Parts: sequence; C-alpha cells; structure tokens
Amino acid sequence: MNGTFIIKEGNELITYTKYEDIPMVFDNVIKFEPEWPEGPHTDDEHEYMETFNDKLKELMKRERTYASSN
Repeated sequence: MNGTFIIKEGNELITYTKYEDIPMVFDNVIKFEPEWPEGPHTDDEHEYMETFNDKLKELMKRERTYASSN
C-alpha cells in the first residue's frame, strides 16, 4: 500500500511511502494517509479501501507504548 506514513522513533519523525516498509515496532504513529484510488471506484477498489482502518489498527498495535501496556 502506498501513501504517506509517519512514525515517531525516539525524537525522530520518519516518513515512509510504502506501508510494507514500516518497522514491526516503533514509538508512535503520527500520520496514516494511504493513497485513495481515483473514483468512480470498482468493487475491488472498495474492498481495498475498506482495509485501511484495519491497517491503521495494526500499526497502532505495533507501537511500543501500546505493546507494553498489554
């Protein structure tokens, strides 16, 4: 998935353009902005866009602060 994804690691903000490149553990999600397909959307594009919330939730679970509190 392409977009703009910013995480915080220590005092540094790191920007990724590919979701798959984000490390498995980091401090905080700062920005989650996947690229939306141009409309009108096909059924496949709707299914793809419906995964965005789950992807954000997955990133939040990878935050050090979240992982250490569970």
